[in-house]
Amino acid sequence: MNMTRDLLLRMFGRPQGMLGRLGGIIMARTNERCGTWVIELLQIAPKDAVLEVGFGPGVIIERISQRAATTHVAGIDASSEMVKQARIRNAAAIETGQVDLRQGSVEDLPFGDNTFDKALAVNSMQVWTDRLAGLRQVRRVLKPAATLALGYTAHSGQSKTGLTEVLSRAGFTTSQVLKKNWFCVLASK
Repeated sequence: MNMTRDLLLRMFGRPQGMLGRLGGIIMARTNERCGTWVIELLQIAPKDAVLEVGFGPGVIIERISQRAATTHVAGIDASSEMVKQARIRNAAAIETGQVDLRQGSVEDLPFGDNTFDKALAVNSMQVWTDRLAGLRQVRRVLKPAATLALGYTAHSGQSKTGLTEVLSRAGFTTSQVLKKNWFCVLASK
């Protein structure tokens, strides 16, 4: 069982090496529809600054930047393989300064306080080292009244149970679980 879990983490949780490259290709296809739905739920305005945590191969970042060319999009991912794939996919938007992709940890975000209007993570939080610390960091970089969306597909392994409670402990004041073929928790700072 531990071997299977380690294999899945190398492909999808913390992608690395050849398995990580393959995992990125799979994630680009399997997370895209859920990510697009989460973007719609966030109602991103043209001048919004948006943060994606755990951007994987960068498909959702690409969708956000294509929808509103004036939106600034930043992302952080712990996997060097995912940063590489996302930078290739978003090269033109990076070159213009619209997109900023960094390797790092959600528990230590390299962005200033009150920077972002919206934040999202799709199939990401379940592999964070410390969910509460990560959520507190996301809250720190969000502007007052900003919105966070945590989206999950059926294969994420994330349970709906306990999500609103951990968001509350991190300082988010409201949250809501929405259901479709996926689920999403929306929370406000």
